[in-house]
Amino acid sequence: MSASEATTRYVEPDKVEAVLCSLLERETAGSVADFFRVLADPTRVAIIHALSLAELCNADLASVLGVSESAVSHQMRELRLLKVVTAHKRGRMVYYSLADSHVTHIFLDTLRHVQEGRNGA
Repeated sequence: MSASEATTRYVEPDKVEAVLCSLLERETAGSVADFFRVLADPTRVAIIHALSLAELCNADLASVLGVSESAVSHQMRELRLLKVVTAHKRGRMVYYSLADSHVTHIFLDTLRHVQEGRNGA
C-alpha cells in the first residue's frame, strides 16, 4: 500500500471501491466523449434527426437541411469515422443511415431530455 493510499479516507469506502473497480479506462471515456461531440454541432444534429426518420442520399439531405452537398459530405465524413452513420452506394448515389439502434436511442433520448427541459418537466 502506498503512502497516499494509506492516508486516503472515504466516507463510504465500499461504494468508492465499487466505483473504482468499474470506472471506464481513459481511452474508452475519450471514445464516449467523441461520440457526444457529434451532438455539439447543429448541422450534425439535423443530419442525425433526418436519418432517424429515413435513409437519405447526400443530395436529399442537402435539400432537406438547406445546406450545400459539400457541407453534408464534410459532416458525413466525420459521422462515418465515428461510426454514427453507415453509407452504401446505389448506382451513382451514396445513401446514408444511422449505424445502429444505439445511435437512434441516444439521439431520441437526448431529444426527449431537451424537450422535457423546455416544458418544465
